[in-house]
Order: sequence, then C-alpha cells, then structure tokens
Amino acid sequence: MNESKTFTRFNLAQRVEHVILIVSFTVLCLTGLPQKFVGLGWAESMIALMGGIETVRIIHRIAATVFILQTVYHVVVLGYKLFVLRLAASIMPTFQDVRDGTQALLFNLGFSKRHPKMGRYTFDEKLEYWAMIWGTVVMVLTGFMLWNPIATANVFPGEFIPAAKAAHGGEALLAFLGILIWHTYHVHLRHFNRSIWNGKLTREEMVREHPLELEQIEAGKAQPKATGMEIGRRKKVFYPIAGVLSLALLAVTIFFVTFEESALATIPPAETAVVFSPQTPTPIPTAEQQATAAPAQPGAALTWDGSVGALFQQRCGNCHGAAGGFSVKTYADVMKGSAEGAVIVPGDPEGSPLVIQQESGSHPGLFTADELALIKEWIAAGAPEK
Repeated sequence: MNESKTFTRFNLAQRVEHVILIVSFTVLCLTGLPQKFVGLGWAESMIALMGGIETVRIIHRIAATVFILQTVYHVVVLGYKLFVLRLAASIMPTFQDVRDGTQALLFNLGFSKRHPKMGRYTFDEKLEYWAMIWGTVVMVLTGFMLWNPIATANVFPGEFIPAAKAAHGGEALLAFLGILIWHTYHVHLRHFNRSIWNGKLTREEMVREHPLELEQIEAGKAQPKATGMEIGRRKKVFYPIAGVLSLALLAVTIFFVTFEESALATIPPAETAVVFSPQTPTPIPTAEQQATAAPAQPGAALTWDGSVGALFQQRCGNCHGAAGGFSVKTYADVMKGSAEGAVIVPGDPEGSPLVIQQESGSHPGLFTADELALIKEWIAAGAPEK
C-alpha cells in the first residue's frame, strides 16, 4: 500500500475561512481579555501598547464584526453542502461518539488495548466544533447587550447588563483556554496536523486519525457524488433562499453594529474625559467620609433644594459642571438635560434616561443603590425644585 498517497481533507475556501477565524479570534482575545482584567499591570500595559482603551474597543468591535460575517458565511456554506451536495452531516454528534470517547479514555488509562476507529470527524473534533458554536451564540448575544446597553435596558432589567458582561468575559476566557490547551495539544503537540494549511492528509495520518473513513474510501463506499443535473435542480432552489437568508443576516449584522451610537452624550466632542480611573476604597469609612457620603439629612425635604441637589453636586459635579454639556450646577440645568434631550422625565423614573443609564452600570460614575432609590422617588414625585 502506498503510504505516501494523500487524501484531500480541506479545500481552499475552507482553509481561507480558517485563517479568517484564526485572525479574528486572536484579535478578539488580544483586545478583549485586557478589558476583562483591566487594573492589572499586564492588562494596562497591553491597552497602552495598543493605543489606549478607546482604540482597543474600536479594534475589538471591528474584529467582532469580521467574526460575525465569517459565521454568516459558514452557515450559508453549510446549507449548500447539506442541501445541494447532499453531503452527510458527519459533524453531528451521535451516541457512537460517546462510545468512542469512553473507549479512548480506557485506552489512554491502559485498561484497553484497542483504540477506537473513528470516521471523518472524531469525537474530540466534534466536541471542539460544537463548543465553538455554543460560544459564538453566547458571545454574540452578550456582545449585543454590551454594545447597546440602553436598548437592552429598555427591554430587560438593568441587572442583565452586568450579567452579560460576566458571561461575555467568562466565555471569552474559556474559549481562549480551550484553544490554548485543548486545540494546541490535539492539533499541534500530539501530532502536528498540516491539513488545514495544505488541505491534505497522508495515508499514515488517515490510519492514525480517521481509519474508519479510510476504510470506506478504499473500499469504494465513500458517499457518491450527485450528478450535474441533480445539483443544478437543487441550486435553483437553494440560491434564492440562500440569497434572502444572507441579506437578512447581513441586515442583522448591520443592525447589531449600528443600532446604538453610544450611551447618553453628556460630554461635548471637543472635551476629553478619563474613561477609567480606578480608585482604592477605604475599608472603614472615617467620620468625615460618613458625613459626606449621604448629603440627604434625616428629615430633609425630597426636593432639589432640600436634598437631591446636594447629592447631584457631590456625585456628578466634578464632571458635569458649567463647562458645557450636561450640567448639574442648577435645577434648571438638570431639567434642561443634554444635547440628546431630557435626562429626567418628571413622574416617570423608569423612563428617565439618567435612571436607565445608572441601572445599566455603563456610566463611569454611579450612585449607590440607596442614592438611586432616593432619586427615583424624587422623580416619581414630579422632580420638584422646592
């Protein structure tokens, strides 16, 4: 038997798709993980090296867009292979994969002398593929919520946004470690698999990795190719459906990345502000801190002049003074709102953009839960001045 004979595993389009996946995933990790661990020395150094947090966020979103478009392409191509070419859905998990996984475990532990004979996709390859699919769904859903926090808060409670942030960061870390440990070992360390680069596997590699598929090929039992007429008829059905689906998914992608320009624009474009300024909290508040932490005194009227104005001045006055943009200097300034419109809607705390933004947790400066409850009570009462 000619051991130097090669078998085609991946065509050029599949190899290019893999390169795009590698690049977009790597950029997402390089720009996303430092944001998850912001405050640590290595993360701060990486952010600074890439041009600062705003540049990092822009690069991250561009890579996310490329990743989404690549996913759309993968879905369409998968439909073509299943419907037009009628290829077997060999990537789908079956109960045989459970048996193969158990047999491989017993073999690796020395309890069995027989390694499982597997087909085109082994149980560990299927596990990695479907983990990527699951991760993509989680990252896209949570990414949309973080990209569009106000839209999210209009539909779900504000707690969903920090929950999405935790899920997004956790899944990102899991994906990174999965590629670093699982994929690196199985594809590069255990045996360096070059098929994703040259598209070929040698017969020796087929015997080792996919013996069942090799037996089917050499026995002439590989899935027969459809005739040109059959493929032509299916293409006439598939292309219109795929075209409409592709346009719909492209529209969803554009909607994803352009739905919400930003949160409330309270700082004019000409100004700059510190995006992230970590502070070390005092473990036990001093008497002076306790006195200034709650400007609303017992018995003070729930009005702007009575208590609310002092609270706004203390929490927001440093950034939102009289230099332009949204100002909390006077009652009239607050009710005037920002360049985007009213920030407070008297009588409707849940519909007030200020409350929505605070509950989303997306603003650099946040009121405490008690302070926000006081502000909501004031707005519900009509946001009185005196």
